[in-house]
Amino acid sequence: MFNYTFQWKQALARLPQMLDGAIVTMQIAILSMAIGILLAVVLTMFRLSGNRALSAIAKTWVEIARNTPALFQIYMAHFGLGSFGIHLSPFASILLGITFNNAGYLTENFRGALKAIPDTQTRAGRSLGFGAAGAFRYIVLPQMLRISFLPMTNQMVWAILMTSLGVTVGMNSDLYGVTQDLNALTFRTFELFAVAAVIFYLITKVITLGARLVASRLFRY
Repeated sequence: MFNYTFQWKQALARLPQMLDGAIVTMQIAILSMAIGILLAVVLTMFRLSGNRALSAIAKTWVEIARNTPALFQIYMAHFGLGSFGIHLSPFASILLGITFNNAGYLTENFRGALKAIPDTQTRAGRSLGFGAAGAFRYIVLPQMLRISFLPMTNQMVWAILMTSLGVTVGMNSDLYGVTQDLNALTFRTFELFAVAAVIFYLITKVITLGARLVASRLFRY
């Protein structure tokens, strides 16, 4: 017989602590995306450079990031590096793991975006006096980021959700970690995780809708 009594007041009373955790979650996601984008640009250039060694580095990174579980990547950052005497905090481990994953996926997004840009764009830039680096920076790169903007938004959402894996390496200051600790204190599992799920949903929804609004204003043509 179902006799569970919901106690939403206990969960809502902990809302400030959960929102503090949500801020940490956002910090991890934003940092992992910012660093991931920079790495992805470099890896994309490696992939298309024609240099076999650089191309192999980029391909290996992408293959590992896309074809192994994100949890494995986080474990390797925390426990794998620890085996070599490199001990990272839970925050650094989850950040490194998600950044590695973001860079791999974004590299493929950027590579696809570059292939959608005609070579004539680069030649036109060179004819205007730009060097190869200048043509890429001022002509190709903005177009690449424009084409891959919405896929980057999807990756940002994925990064936010991946932060919940931090609990497996002792992370307890993010939204999921705080919720887990509160659950251990109150045993209001359903209520607490339902509230956490709503917060996750609202964060990702705001990001998705905000990205669409930005895209509609910046990329009209």
